[in-house]
Amino acid sequence: MTGETVAERAPAEREGRRARRRPRLRIALAVAAVVAAGGAATAAALATGGDRGGGRAAALPPGTAKVARETLSDTQTEDGQLGYGPTLTATSQARGTITWLPESGDEVTRGHRLYELDGDPVVLMYGSKPSYRPLRTGTEGSDVKRFEKNLSALGYGGFTVDGEYTSGTAEAVREWQEDIGAPQTGTVEVGRVAYAAGPVRVETLAANPGEPAAPGKKILTYTGTTQAVTVELDTADQRLAKKGARVEVTLPEGRPVEAEIDEVTTVIEPGGQNEDPATKVEVTIWLDSAAARKAAARYALASADVRFTAGRRENVLTVPVSALVALREGGFGVEVVRGGTSSYVPVETGLFADGKVEVSGAGIAEGALVGVPK
Repeated sequence: MTGETVAERAPAEREGRRARRRPRLRIALAVAAVVAAGGAATAAALATGGDRGGGRAAALPPGTAKVARETLSDTQTEDGQLGYGPTLTATSQARGTITWLPESGDEVTRGHRLYELDGDPVVLMYGSKPSYRPLRTGTEGSDVKRFEKNLSALGYGGFTVDGEYTSGTAEAVREWQEDIGAPQTGTVEVGRVAYAAGPVRVETLAANPGEPAAPGKKILTYTGTTQAVTVELDTADQRLAKKGARVEVTLPEGRPVEAEIDEVTTVIEPGGQNEDPATKVEVTIWLDSAAARKAAARYALASADVRFTAGRRENVLTVPVSALVALREGGFGVEVVRGGTSSYVPVETGLFADGKVEVSGAGIAEGALVGVPK
């Protein structure tokens, strides 16, 4: 049984050696291209026929490499930007005149005013959804429960946090309205509470005091108060972006700190003149651990290096990617060299990383010699 590295044989025997050596390089380069594009799992699709497993090669390969046992990690370092994460917009839900605005860089926490309309505060509360209707005695629903949670967290009582706006809730609201200097109606009107996921940091102002406000008018933009590193990846590198995956962040003149991926979103970047829009993967890494906060404390904005690990395999057998050859029956093999002869042995491939590939199969052992191009 004989082997060749691609399906096409040279028609003349005198071309045999040349035909067996060149295709190996072409296949190795093709596999490497797929791996570089994040397609290691589909590398087997490159097999186009050729060598049969177990077949003896007609001539020794031009070079050899040893099968190694090691830990293989698919890592990649990308440029990131230190800031405060995604920027969001606060819009008015009520009509009135803007009478007060915070300053850029101000931080606002639960129960404090985000801005003012007609001299009354629009108060920040924590929640994932905006308000959409007035809350008064008899109202029921998840929005009531969300508001009651905030009211309770601010220290008000006399009601149950259960999603039912009772007379006890209304009394607590009147007490709260008195404390913040708002009319004591016992009703929470739409536009008097602004919801955000947590404390906010004012980024920019989109309006000025004295301007009229109406539903939909942009008032200001804001971010979270915890610093974050944002990385923009090409879609070909999407394998790196897994929520919860550990990463290593290095800030200027600092030591690497560990963090984890918190958010992964797909964004469309508008194309310029005669350019198509580009799809990118945006990764947000919140620096919320004590070590990460300390490392970032001296910076407001800065560049950062982020080291991703898409895969890790410990104590596995590896060969150079260039050692892979296509087998006639499909799949991949390697040319194992023993003494003055060599033969083709089928292998199962695993993780691709750093120009190497994890392999397993009968006849593959640590220290064995496999053929590679020069």
